[in-house]
Amino acid sequence: MNALPASTDVFVIGGGPAGLAAAMAARHRGFDVTLADGSVPPIDKACGEGLMPDGIAAARALGIPLEEAGGHPFRGIRFCQREDAVEAAFPHGPGLGLRRTALHGLMVECAARAGVRLAWGVAVTGLHPEGVHADGRLVRARWTVGADGGRSNVRRWAGLDAYRHDSRRFGFRRHYRVAPWSEFMELHWGHACQLYITPVSEREMCVALISADFRLRLEDALPRFPAVAQRLAGAEASTLERGSVSSSLRLKSVCRGRVALVGDASGSVDAITGDGLCLLFQQAEALGRALESGDLRRYEAEHRRIGRRPEFMAALMLLMNRRDGLRRRVIRAMAGAPHLLEGMLAMHVGEVSLPAFLTNSLHLGWRMLTI
Repeated sequence: MNALPASTDVFVIGGGPAGLAAAMAARHRGFDVTLADGSVPPIDKACGEGLMPDGIAAARALGIPLEEAGGHPFRGIRFCQREDAVEAAFPHGPGLGLRRTALHGLMVECAARAGVRLAWGVAVTGLHPEGVHADGRLVRARWTVGADGGRSNVRRWAGLDAYRHDSRRFGFRRHYRVAPWSEFMELHWGHACQLYITPVSEREMCVALISADFRLRLEDALPRFPAVAQRLAGAEASTLERGSVSSSLRLKSVCRGRVALVGDASGSVDAITGDGLCLLFQQAEALGRALESGDLRRYEAEHRRIGRRPEFMAALMLLMNRRDGLRRRVIRAMAGAPHLLEGMLAMHVGEVSLPAFLTNSLHLGWRMLTI
């Protein structure tokens, strides 16, 4: 751990993946960067632990060699609803299942190698016109980056907590010692909830539940998914159940003066898309470019652009979540024409434009009318 300096070019508040990514993006452009967090690594978070191919590419652009963290590849996505299932591979290369603690540890090492000053166990208590208040004193900074999560203090301190849209669901995650039974990350649909099954090693699976009911836990939800319950029967849980909030939050602005927000502090899409890590990696790179230009308005515009596709995907999949009959027809239509899911995945990972996907969706609509 490095001590806090008297001054720095960029002060990043928050040491999770978003803060580390933003710190590396700024450091790669020659800025003196300090990152502070009240916690001490490794920092964990309940999530599905699946990285899509575009997320892997975004991490690589930041100089994060994900292959060094281990993990387990998966070819694509499988949608399952009771007896109906459809699967499709990603158009170019696999995704990666990776324990969140392993990802965080790797990113801490990468940030340290890049020359980021890391200050763990440090309490940041407020912003100042010349920087931030940390550990009872002023640290002067040219730029301040808020990467302190969905309940961001920086967002509140900077007066950026006005939003256009906000909704919440609840996620719970546990790992099981069982060999992967599929080459795909599986999304199992139930009434008003989903299970995400992601292989994270040759001997371990991540099982994540998302629903609108904060009282629903994995042990209560598993009987609703008989196929998954059968696979996990007798498997030992390798971690305790861990929970978090999955938010869809769109802020009116992510910058003010010399302060910018990144990651969940800057808004988020529902975890149903699996886009959280990809978003924060792309936002960090965009923020780095804006800092280099000296104009945070460029980041504001890029942040909006980066969020459009994930927001569309979240709206589409949440519509399927709310309407059982519609979801059943969509999955059955795709099962009879798997190229429709392939097109959806290609759009999801940025290989196909949104207009092209919408044109392709006309075929899906026709099949839904005829099944």
